[in-house]
Amino acid sequence: MNTISTQSTRYTPVAMAFHWLLAVAIVISLGVGLYMVELPFSPGRLKLYNWHKWAGVTILTLSALRLLWRLTHRPPADLPAPAWQNKAAHLTHGLLYLLFFAVPLSGWAYSSAAGFPIVWFGLLPLPDLMGVDKALAETIKPLHGILAKGLAALVLLHIAAALKHQFIDRDGLLKRMLPGRGWNPPIQRPS
Repeated sequence: MNTISTQSTRYTPVAMAFHWLLAVAIVISLGVGLYMVELPFSPGRLKLYNWHKWAGVTILTLSALRLLWRLTHRPPADLPAPAWQNKAAHLTHGLLYLLFFAVPLSGWAYSSAAGFPIVWFGLLPLPDLMGVDKALAETIKPLHGILAKGLAALVLLHIAAALKHQFIDRDGLLKRMLPGRGWNPPIQRPS
């Protein structure tokens, strides 16, 4: 195995923080979203809907900050891999970024069209993205669900690819995004 320096292959601590914060927020929000739609109408369901909206706005905010960071900070170089794998990785990441915005924005649009304003964490009223239009809300609602399911599928694909690199390829790719103070292990790749 060849060892390559991690100086050019590891993400910055800020990029790692954005990655893991978004990962946790998205997985929890997707789980809550799937759970709450099956509940009967109740105060508990309304509480979950509010929490889900707050999470969506938080995800949207973190996504904007992450994209700004990504546009101003060069990511590490791709590891040597077949061209199709690098293209697939770049396409998947591009679609993930697109859905990081599309899913919460479609939820916000649905909430606005349905006449349910968003008050972020119960403190900050957010402007409606559009006026109340129940027919439009019924069109947006399934779109939000489809986009969320697409995001869930891409997240699972992303996790599967990372695990493949870790346990099958054993190329150390996962170490690029693992935090750790002073931990900068070399990445191994097959000779």
